[in-house]
Amino acid sequence: MDRTVPSSDNDDLALYIRTFYSLLRSSREVPLRTLSESHLRINSSLHVAAASPQPDMAAFIYTILRLPTPVIGDVRLVIMGQSEAVFAEKGFPDVESWQLIVAPARRRRYFFDGKDTVATYIASRSDIDDLIPTLTAYQLEREKLHFLLDRPAVIELLQASRGARPTRELLEKLAELTGIPADDLYRLYRIWGNLMVENLLDIASKNLEISVRLLSGSLAEYRRATRLWWQNVAHRLPHIQFENRSVYFVSSNTHSLTNLLGGFAQRRKEQLVAYIEEAGDQLLRQEYADIQASNVRSNQENFLYYTLKKLEADRPDVAEEHRRHEQALGISRVPSRHVFDVEVQVFELCRLRPDFLDPRLQIPGIEALPRSDALIINIDFPLGMAAYQILSEIARNIANIRGIYIMGKAATLNGRIGDIMIPNVVHDEQSLNTYLFENCFTATDVAPLLTYGTVLDNQKAITVRGTFLQNRDYMSVVYHEGYTDVEMEAGPYLSSIYEMLRPERYPTNEIVNLHGAPFPIGILHYASDTPFSKGKNLGSQNLSYFGMDATYASAVAILRAILAREVGSQGALQEAGAQGQRAP
Repeated sequence: MDRTVPSSDNDDLALYIRTFYSLLRSSREVPLRTLSESHLRINSSLHVAAASPQPDMAAFIYTILRLPTPVIGDVRLVIMGQSEAVFAEKGFPDVESWQLIVAPARRRRYFFDGKDTVATYIASRSDIDDLIPTLTAYQLEREKLHFLLDRPAVIELLQASRGARPTRELLEKLAELTGIPADDLYRLYRIWGNLMVENLLDIASKNLEISVRLLSGSLAEYRRATRLWWQNVAHRLPHIQFENRSVYFVSSNTHSLTNLLGGFAQRRKEQLVAYIEEAGDQLLRQEYADIQASNVRSNQENFLYYTLKKLEADRPDVAEEHRRHEQALGISRVPSRHVFDVEVQVFELCRLRPDFLDPRLQIPGIEALPRSDALIINIDFPLGMAAYQILSEIARNIANIRGIYIMGKAATLNGRIGDIMIPNVVHDEQSLNTYLFENCFTATDVAPLLTYGTVLDNQKAITVRGTFLQNRDYMSVVYHEGYTDVEMEAGPYLSSIYEMLRPERYPTNEIVNLHGAPFPIGILHYASDTPFSKGKNLGSQNLSYFGMDATYASAVAILRAILAREVGSQGALQEAGAQGQRAP
């Protein structure tokens, strides 16, 4: 292994991690203020102005998108546990009866007791590595905002605007009084909407003191929670005997594969176009007109999928019709219960309609698909080490893996937001292993499917422990050693794959060669952050429709690989059967 690859065991990042894990061993709650000094010392790339008296609005926005925004201003205590049973054992028997809050940009369920306590499920230690720095950054930035906003002139301005929609004039005046850039205040408005004034008054009126408590941190509890998660899947789909079926495993999201394989949007095109015309969204109408006139290079199917999401948010009856359409095609959705929030989708390939598939999936021989007995198991991509737990559990419960395909977000050190990176080397900060493998994708497979970005193959990825747990010095060393793709799941997935190929647990601090695996391994990362551009992350930018370009290009590439492999397999079986019939 290249010993110059940075390890968080050797710097201020390691001290920070050791500090919060040692504090979380306490049986009582721990104030986040205890971590402030360690947090400031790491000079996180996501929190570049942490030590400045002026608010770091990119970091603040990043945190509120990943926390229970509607209630976070009232929270005094955050408790973490792996399952409903863990909460009950520690004296919180009814957390799931509390108010459910979902973070806008982090798939994590929070339960609010209506007073000052939030409970949340954690799937692995990666959730701790993610949540603790996020909460600490939020508290630091909220405190700065409190001192800026708790001024007579600011409070008078805000109180005069209560109950009204925040105007540009208000935001510009507020920027003048506080020194907060008007563009950042506008981003806050896009998140908070008409609640913005009340939220700012709440920040001005009280300085928040949050504490945290970890109820259980044992590996056994993480494994138990993962087993319960899979048992829920098997229980909800009794007609599928997983142990007798071949499986293509995909880690992606909950919309791409269903849209591409189900065909619902294409069959509701007229309704979607009417919605575009009636919704009053000028940008939506103009984008569709430009697509129709070929004034922009955008893909029409991607645009329909984007519009469908908006329509279903306004029309629950359409969402229900979509669900019934999927069920008729053998597409099953299984939300998690009583444990971490990772939805599962199961696609029975034999029940899909080849004529319903997205046009980009119409490969030669697709008419053979109904003869397949294989499944696609797609999970809503997990965070960090939860990937290892989940893939290991699935592998123990199925008959045959025919391929493993990973699509995920990453930071890029040499590209732009919207680019796609294809690694064949992954250094994993969790295991300290460097994994070498043959990625079944090349730039040629993906580039024709991508409209706006660039595809970079033969990349080196580094799997980090948390989004806040890097700084510029760390990134510089990483980049110097040729690592340009920074993400959180590839290493844990490859550790699980190692255990599927070898009769032992994955090693630590070794170079691990996974070439020659009996099934294809495909990893595609689309760039959502550029850490070398100060403050440029998904806290300060929104991928929106533009982000769907990279997402769907990756998903189409994955499905084309799966369908080609399965169609080829069916063709080989048919040919073998024909030869058997011709034999004397």
